[in-house]
Amino acid sequence: MTRREFLVGSGVTGALQAQSIPQTVLVHEHVLVDFGGADVAHPSRYNVDEVFNAARPRLEAAARFGCRRLQECTPNYIGRDPKLLARLEDATGVEIWTNTGLYAAAKYKFLPGFVKTETPLSLAKRWIAEASQGISGVKPRFIKIGVNNGPLHPLDRKIVEAAALTSSETELTTAAHTGDGRAALEELEIFVNHKVDPAKFVWVHAQGEKDHSIHEKVARAGAWVEFDGISGKSADWHLQCVEHMAGKNLLSRVLISQDAGWYHVGEPAGGTYRGYTYIYTDFLPRLRPEWREALMVVNPVKAFG
Repeated sequence: MTRREFLVGSGVTGALQAQSIPQTVLVHEHVLVDFGGADVAHPSRYNVDEVFNAARPRLEAAARFGCRRLQECTPNYIGRDPKLLARLEDATGVEIWTNTGLYAAAKYKFLPGFVKTETPLSLAKRWIAEASQGISGVKPRFIKIGVNNGPLHPLDRKIVEAAALTSSETELTTAAHTGDGRAALEELEIFVNHKVDPAKFVWVHAQGEKDHSIHEKVARAGAWVEFDGISGKSADWHLQCVEHMAGKNLLSRVLISQDAGWYHVGEPAGGTYRGYTYIYTDFLPRLRPEWREALMVVNPVKAFG
């Protein structure tokens, strides 16, 4: 099927034609997550071959629908494993990006102790080193951080400032797990104060904010508004978010993804692993044809490269 057929498809036909859109990007997914906390998270807590065998068929299924890049958003100290991702990339043909950064959300459970004493600049130097030298031979292609609800705690602000400094030096985009719209506006202000292009900031989990006026404000400032977590339970709300932004002529600042996966370290056989194909089979066919390529091809490349 041709690119044109995908763009004009709808309903069940559209679901089938979703396979034909070229070079789609899933900007926010996971392969492996360890919720044990920064003090215990370590590759010794899981069998890497078991994780590989769980993830491979799900990545191959996404590839059959046209996924050519998946951005794995698990930060350091919560299960980041670049060597595993590189192995999966080689096996599946799906380009899998890893990240640098730290995750302050969940009340700082995943922050290592040194964060409390280091400055934003010293943290940024760690991340810049990873970006330039690589992690186990793999260079991170974006920054992933997490913060709690606003107003931001000093630890949250430190992580955001470190991300802004890293972005300024490396030109990597920051994907920021964000508790609410108030936190998103604070984060964006920090980036602007550090003279970082707002286009280098992605508000992750923006669907958690119910006030569309905040979505609009962040988008009009030039940042990215990401509605992820798309699933059967959430699809109606996600569709409403996309339609609202399109109605305000702001679709060019919107990203979508599923926040799907993953192998759960510590659970038998990795627990329930949600695959990556729902967005192709069920959600994209509900969108207007002219929106699909923007959200799955054009905007991800503009946002992350």
